[in-house]
Amino acid sequence: MQSKIYSLLALLILAISCQEKPEEPVQETEKEFAIDYEKFTLDNGLEVILHQDNSDPIVAVATIMHVGSNREKPGKTGFAHFFEHMSFNDSENVPVGANRKMIPEWGGSRNGGTSNDYTVYYEVVPKDAFEKILWIDSDRFGYMINTVTKSALEREKQVVKNEKRQRVDNAAYGYTDEIIRSNLYPEGHPYNWTVIGSLPDLQAATIDDVKEFYNQYYGASNATLVIAGDIDFEETKTLVEKWFGEIPSGPEVEALQAQPVTLAETKSLYFEDNFAKLPELRMVFPTVEEYHKDSYALQILGQLLSGSKNAPLYQVVVEEQKLAPNIGTYQYSSELAGEFVFRVRANEQTDLDAVKKAIDSGLTRFEKNGVNNRDLKRIKAELETNLYQGVSTVLNKAFQLGQDNEFAGDPSYITKTAKLTNAVTAEDVMRVYNQYIKDRHYVMTSVIPKNQLELAVSDAEEATVWIEEVKQNVANEEVGQGAEAEYEKTVSKYDRSEPPFGDLPKFKMPAIWTGNLENGMSVYGIENNETPLVQFDITIPGGQLLDPENKSGVASMLSSLMLEGTANKTPAELEEAIGLLGASINMYSANEDFHITGSCLAKNFEETIALVKEIILEPRWDEAEYNRLMQGLETSLKDRESNPNAIASLAYNQLLYGKNHPFAIPGSGTLETFKNISLNDLKTYYNNLVPENANFHIAGAMSKSETLSVLEILNTWKGQAPQIPTFNLPSENNKNTIYFIDVPDSKQSVFNIGKLALSATNDDADNLDFANEILGGGSSGRLFQTLRIEKGYTYGAYSGTGNSLEVAPFTVRTSVRANATLKSLEIIKDMVANYADNFTEADVELTRNKLLKANTRAYESLGAKLAILRNISKYGYSNDYIEKNQAALIAMTLDDYKNTINNYLQEPEMIYVIVGDKATQWSEVKKLGKPVVELDIFGNPI
Repeated sequence: MQSKIYSLLALLILAISCQEKPEEPVQETEKEFAIDYEKFTLDNGLEVILHQDNSDPIVAVATIMHVGSNREKPGKTGFAHFFEHMSFNDSENVPVGANRKMIPEWGGSRNGGTSNDYTVYYEVVPKDAFEKILWIDSDRFGYMINTVTKSALEREKQVVKNEKRQRVDNAAYGYTDEIIRSNLYPEGHPYNWTVIGSLPDLQAATIDDVKEFYNQYYGASNATLVIAGDIDFEETKTLVEKWFGEIPSGPEVEALQAQPVTLAETKSLYFEDNFAKLPELRMVFPTVEEYHKDSYALQILGQLLSGSKNAPLYQVVVEEQKLAPNIGTYQYSSELAGEFVFRVRANEQTDLDAVKKAIDSGLTRFEKNGVNNRDLKRIKAELETNLYQGVSTVLNKAFQLGQDNEFAGDPSYITKTAKLTNAVTAEDVMRVYNQYIKDRHYVMTSVIPKNQLELAVSDAEEATVWIEEVKQNVANEEVGQGAEAEYEKTVSKYDRSEPPFGDLPKFKMPAIWTGNLENGMSVYGIENNETPLVQFDITIPGGQLLDPENKSGVASMLSSLMLEGTANKTPAELEEAIGLLGASINMYSANEDFHITGSCLAKNFEETIALVKEIILEPRWDEAEYNRLMQGLETSLKDRESNPNAIASLAYNQLLYGKNHPFAIPGSGTLETFKNISLNDLKTYYNNLVPENANFHIAGAMSKSETLSVLEILNTWKGQAPQIPTFNLPSENNKNTIYFIDVPDSKQSVFNIGKLALSATNDDADNLDFANEILGGGSSGRLFQTLRIEKGYTYGAYSGTGNSLEVAPFTVRTSVRANATLKSLEIIKDMVANYADNFTEADVELTRNKLLKANTRAYESLGAKLAILRNISKYGYSNDYIEKNQAALIAMTLDDYKNTINNYLQEPEMIYVIVGDKATQWSEVKKLGKPVVELDIFGNPI
């Protein structure tokens, strides 16, 4: 997994008076923020950080290796990321494939990530598997290199190729990062190439390369280990010494010095994108590395330029010239250098010369007006809430402690970052703007749809990228597990066999309180005081089901428009009022519900709810904002046509539900239904937003009495709930047929395979979820294990059933390399058809243990606690429904599993939707022996 774990930006706590007048100086009272920890260093140089959090019986472990793509050499790019993949395969004292398979079976989650600068491995497990995770993690760290085989090497090459195809080759704008890096950074600079690297470099990798990389960079002295959660410090120190103490220190890894770059000239490049439907402009300026004193002001500059309705670039590009739905500007800092990015995905057929000119105009306005202190204050208030949200789980705390230790030399650097951010002044922001942006050279990319060269910035030069040709029937891409390596085990003074489980932690439902408001709205709450935050959600039944006929998207558009000001506040004033509280308020429409959500510090809950009330009861109906949003929606709907996964999903839902059912159409609508929507339609739908039958959910640092007292303000919101319509499901479900959609030159084929199964209120709903675990429940499922681990056909493969009052589908989803389309289909077809027959008593036991233990970590966050409350209010579940589900899981027999599978997962009743390259795959999919029908990208038969 290629990822970047960003440092927390918002590290300041401010006492804010929202009544302060704009012309008055901003008053700020700083309060220190810190994460408690204990640090020690083993004799081998491994730095270990411990953080205790006993709120849930779980433990997070993160190992940060100080090696990323910046340690690679030209000709061997992508190796750090490739090695991350190799590390999960095998090690001396752990069974082959156990890392990916066993941890989910213990009820845990695991993954890794590689950035420019580091590789991180992380897990969250129930407390009883704590020593097991130290065993498996330390073995991956220190005892894996002898187990590497040529077969494993070749298989993992295919997996990484599939990841690149999925994220880069088969994605609109996927090559843009490569173009920017190769032009922003000079040849030989560690950031001249992307993290995922070059596929020819990867294909040429050898076992000797793997061993050289490991021996050079995977020593204990080049890493930080963080353990956070329900732990005892002294016991943990003993266990860490046992499992990690014998890992070799490794050679000294020379620290890299910062290598910021400057450009002698501005470079303008264009690229015709096979998938893109909209023109996109990026401008990237070289700036400063992470932890540099100017990085904090540059982060705030990004927010000031485009992050609000008062921002000059937003005003010019979006509101005045209407060239795009939005614009983003942000600072991206890495260990050695940094970049300040301008990014605009413009409306269809928009000339990027106009976008560039508008950006210049917006920057001129910024130079003239300077920094508004009130905007600066708002940004800092928003960062206060982000601070708490950024460390609200044990895993996030582990990331923060580890990253700051490894790169700043101080696990508690978060406190210093808070002070440095708090100290940023308007003068600092203007200084960094003048120093790094104004009149400086940059790299500019015009990424445009095929055959629309006229949209590129004038005089841009064509960018060159290496594009893989995926050929059909390439023998050397067939890979397998192969024989295990032969080697002598590394001698240890400890028994390095698998340790036993500890005491089983038992999941207990959090205390749930309920109440009612006079206006008919029910209230559900969970009090949780780990952080001074609250999250809330108002769920109003209806959602897309109440959209007028042939006008899908009305509810969704209303949810956007209602946040564009109130009767007494302009859009900018409302945004500022929310921001000054450090709060967020959002609305969205789902298939069956309309949602008003938010989060804030508990101390600002009352003022936040007052704004929610104003938004609900005093809509602005701003016609100019409505027109802007509709133009943005049109752009978004056009952009969706560039996404193979979205194309597959649209056709799949139409085939399942029939074109007369609302669920056949995305909630945001289509370009066809979009044309039918008017502002009056939104005003009519607004009458459906009433408190009767609605539910208010809250989780966080608020008691029942405090919450109900604040919510009394909503009692003036009244109304009678509408009748929710019902829709018939199609009698013919297009079963046992393949539907193929051509996206020429696709490097992968996207699969959506399944059938309508059941409603969340069906007595068998939980049983079907349980029954799916062995098939497609994460990386331990048979789909993943076969298609990725054994065959190397895909980056991931999963299955599951949706949750809704309406009958929801069971779906298998994956993207496989193009020339493995037929073989992947054959595997899935056989696996599903024979699933009941192949389900064993061992699978019953495995499912039981996996799901019972997973519950210990599944409800840690406030968002997860809100989901509990929504399930109770929407589906009529009891307040202890999770515990009852656990009892039902324990009671399930092998016959119960087989009956559930046979009732709901009949393979001949499933439809197969495939999005891929017709030129090479049409004849292949016909070999599966099912009827094949071609559809266009909108799901219509050709």
